[in-house]
Amino acid sequence: MPMAEQRFPSAFILHSAARLLTAAGLAVDAYVHAKLADQYDAVIATIGQGMLFRVEAGLACLAALLVLVRPNRLTGSFAWLVAAGGLAAILLYRYIDVGALGPLPDMYEPIWSTDKVISAVAQVVSVAAASYLLITRRPPRRARAGTVRDAP
Repeated sequence: MPMAEQRFPSAFILHSAARLLTAAGLAVDAYVHAKLADQYDAVIATIGQGMLFRVEAGLACLAALLVLVRPNRLTGSFAWLVAAGGLAAILLYRYIDVGALGPLPDMYEPIWSTDKVISAVAQVVSVAAASYLLITRRPPRRARAGTVRDAP
């Protein structure tokens, strides 16, 4: 079996696994944020923290679906941005008290709750898997269809 034929199926499997990991991490992130949104409705500036949690949950759901349904560089980039942005917010507001920023409320919370850890780990997984999707090429169509043939 030529080397190209051996490489394409494994590339397809790795690419599929990265898509699934990206989507799974984003789904966990969406679940945690949707679950916690009600608890943060009282934290309000112009925009409430509960609303920001709902927006994060919605964006994470959309990114997960797009990565699964329409895998390409644009959706991979969107998934990476959603996961990395959420992770950056968790770390920022865990370690730095930036206070209220314009319309955003003061979201400083200097603890690691179980939900925060779960969300952060899910986002790290999504960032790593989406990074893989962005730095590797998608397997050729015939490899994805399982019919790798030698070039003439």
